[in-house]
Order: sequence, then structure tokens, then C-alpha cells
Amino acid sequence: MDRMIYTAMTGANAAQQRQQVLANNLANASTPGFRAELATFRAVPVRGDGSTTRVFALEATAGHLDTPGPINPTGRSLDVAAKGDAYFTVQGLDGTEAYTRAGAFEVNADGTLVSAQGLPVLSDGGAPIVVPANAQIDIGADGSVNARVGDQPAQALGKLKLVTSDGENRLRRSEDGLFRGTQGEPLPANAQARVQSGALEGSNVNPIEAMVGMIAVSRQFELQMRMLQNGEKNDQTASRLLSMNG
Repeated sequence: MDRMIYTAMTGANAAQQRQQVLANNLANASTPGFRAELATFRAVPVRGDGSTTRVFALEATAGHLDTPGPINPTGRSLDVAAKGDAYFTVQGLDGTEAYTRAGAFEVNADGTLVSAQGLPVLSDGGAPIVVPANAQIDIGADGSVNARVGDQPAQALGKLKLVTSDGENRLRRSEDGLFRGTQGEPLPANAQARVQSGALEGSNVNPIEAMVGMIAVSRQFELQMRMLQNGEKNDQTASRLLSMNG
């Protein structure tokens, strides 16, 4: 009896966790540069004496969906969309390098180029990019940042550090929503990476697919709860039969 109850309970817990992943994806369907999380289920045997025939369901985040989102032109000079597998580099709150596809940049009060979350955008030299006051910013296809003040000649401020994820340099999502290298080390800049200025990449979440997935997981959760109730009823019936025979 405990096998059925334990398996159903872990299955319901895994379904609940997957529902949270899908809900988070759906909530970020309109977030620029958001990468949808992927969730998987797997059966894990229980270790220990007398438990070799028992398994429990485990939900695990398999990573993120690498498919690029749609490119939406904005006409704003500080909006940049990364092409292909490229990622922008920012400085996380913990001081380490982090990567994002969200290219809605701003210039803060200190003149530093920052992300929409206020994180400094880093150049290929690993330093924040400082913008002169009242400057007009232009970002080239290779990530080069130029500033023009009035009628003065354009001034090169640096080049965005663009990195790409490949077999040797894999990325994983951190708890702050940014991506970092799986090895814990900064990724090298990719000189071949390109961006599109005056546009933003949309989220790669498919809202319809996320909603269908949430409905399917909800039904699966109800099925697991029904199994728990059936297990409880069977246990009560068995107890009554034993008491009658006794």
C-alpha cells in the first residue's frame, strides 16, 4: 500500500513543480530576451533495505530553450537584439560576469551603460562602458559603441562583450535569472557575434503551448491525488476486514 501512496505523492509533487515552471514561462511571454525553461520527469529508485521495489518521480529542469525569439524593431538607438546564439555581458549583483539576451539598455545618472535591471553592461575588455553627458549613442553590428556630442566627431567608447554558447562553453540559468558558464568561469568574447541595433528580441515562450502544458499538468496532478484517495480508501477497507475477522 505504501508503494502506491508514496509513488502518487512524489508524482503530485513533481507535477506541482512543473506547473510552477510553466507558469513562470507564461508570465514572461512578453519579457524581452527571455528563454523558456524546460522541465523533465524521471523515475528514481529508492535506496535502502526493503525499498528496492519503490520508485519516486522527480522533476528536473533540463535547461532552457535556445530557439531565438522574434525580433521587434523599436527605432531606439539603445535597444539592441543579439543575433544567433550571442549573449550580452553584464555585471551581476554578486560582481561576476553574467549573460543575457535582453538588450534594452539605458544610461544611468553616472553615465554608465546599464541593462533594464540597472546592471552595468561590460565591454570586451571586461569594464563598464561610460557614456559622455548629452551624447548620442550608436551601436554597430559588431557591438561597437560610439558616442557623438553635438557636432563633434564620433568617439569610440568600446565594444560590447558578446559571448556564444557552444559545446565547450555551456550556459546555465542562475537564480537571479541571468546566465553564467557551467564551469563558473567567464566565457571568452566572440568576435564573430553580431547584433541588430534599434530592435529587441522578444521572448521565445509559446503562450499557447505553455497554457496547454499547464492544463495537462493540472489533470495529471488531479490523477495523482485521486490515486492517493484510492489508496486511503483501500487501506480503510482492509482495516475493516481485518477487524471483522479478528
